[in-house]
Amino acid sequence: GKCRNSVQLWENGTVTWRAMARIHQINISDGGVPKLPLDQATVGVDGMDGDRQADRKHHGGPDQTLCLYSLEVIEMLRAEGHPIAPGSAGENLTISGLDWASVAPEQRFRIGADLTIEITDVTTPCAKNAQWFVDRNFRRMSDSKHPGSSRWYAKVLTPGLVKTDDPVVQLSS
Repeated sequence: GKCRNSVQLWENGTVTWRAMARIHQINISDGGVPKLPLDQATVGVDGMDGDRQADRKHHGGPDQTLCLYSLEVIEMLRAEGHPIAPGSAGENLTISGLDWASVAPEQRFRIGADLTIEITDVTTPCAKNAQWFVDRNFRRMSDSKHPGSSRWYAKVLTPGLVKTDDPVVQLSS
């Protein structure tokens, strides 16, 4: 019902409902894109079990342990005619219900019961993602050209298990 993916808020003496951020999809690959969905995965300080990057020179490392993307941004890109889908852009976690334009470095989130991450930086668009754009203009995902449309990198502070539909909660700084 109404409570499954929402939180109750008290505003000006009235009760309102707001969607809660959650994991829409968990994605891994043996290198390259698209990454394919799983129901759950263990995430450690070195990354997500079963996932790897083909190009370790430009991807991975402690500040790029996880790649995150917004379901709402993907849906916006699809509405523009681009054949992108969750996992296509190489993100490990496709998140729904998060105000993507407000995500910034040093923000911390708890995902599920234990996983804690810290946002480190926007990703640089990769040419391997050109196939997801009708005009092959993968820079459509560039934060400098299209603020709020980029994927984000995060480092893992506390390892944990993540499952589809797990809540994504911003922690106080």
